[in-house]
Amino acid sequence: MIEVKNLFHSYKKNDEYAVNDVSFSIAKGEIFGFLGPSGAGKSTTQGILSGLLELQKGSILIEGKARNAYPDKTFFNRIGVGFERPNVYKKLSGYDNLKFHAALYDVKTEDPKILLNMVGLGEEGKKLAGEYSKGMMQRLGFARSMINHPDIWFLDEPTMGLDPSTGNKIKRIIRKRQSEGTTIFLTTHNMFVADELCDRVAFIVDGRIVAMDSPKNLKLKYGQPKVTVEYIEGGKLLSRELGMRDEEKQELEKFIAKHEIKTIHSGEPTLEEIFIKLTGRGLE
Repeated sequence: MIEVKNLFHSYKKNDEYAVNDVSFSIAKGEIFGFLGPSGAGKSTTQGILSGLLELQKGSILIEGKARNAYPDKTFFNRIGVGFERPNVYKKLSGYDNLKFHAALYDVKTEDPKILLNMVGLGEEGKKLAGEYSKGMMQRLGFARSMINHPDIWFLDEPTMGLDPSTGNKIKRIIRKRQSEGTTIFLTTHNMFVADELCDRVAFIVDGRIVAMDSPKNLKLKYGQPKVTVEYIEGGKLLSRELGMRDEEKQELEKFIAKHEIKTIHSGEPTLEEIFIKLTGRGLE
């Protein structure tokens, strides 16, 4: 569906690259996560792919055809873009924001009322967007990104600033759109969201991809599964973490045999732990 090869981008038009020799592909109907800390090159890559930034160097193919070969109107009719900081018209109501953007397309668009209800803003549709909270603006921007039924959907931090219940609602919408065949490019520094949603992820740091695979494969390849054992010793409930690699299983078996075990919990490393291990960087 999307194939990116040797992508470079410099805001200063010199050899200081915000995106540095980046290559990846995304299958139709896949949720592909682009993960990294602030300033890593995530939003820049999304901007280039969505046509908001110029393609300086490298190639982008959409269904085997160069992205720049598509007429702008044709390309923009088929994509949706959800920004990290939603750009809404504060003097318009939530409903009128969606109605206005729907008029910019020459393809069939979604009913604004349906979208507002979908993101939990059905009762706030007549209120001016300038009176919305940050979370409500975020949801309005998310709804706007779906107005044209995009088959390629670019989402930048779609759950940022949302409470857990609303965040789960947004994630359910994303999964539903994927089940309908939408291809999704998701940029985030939230590894838990990526682990939950993405079929594959790429770790990007300082403009370069350092690892790319499914979250599960990355954790199996680079992580160390462990068990937490709770046991009684000296009348107290204690716990100990033990490894589960082949060479460590014997130690685990001996420990279990020698102690009064109360609980055993197995666990795999988190995607964030793998990211830090591979990059030496946190996600702030």
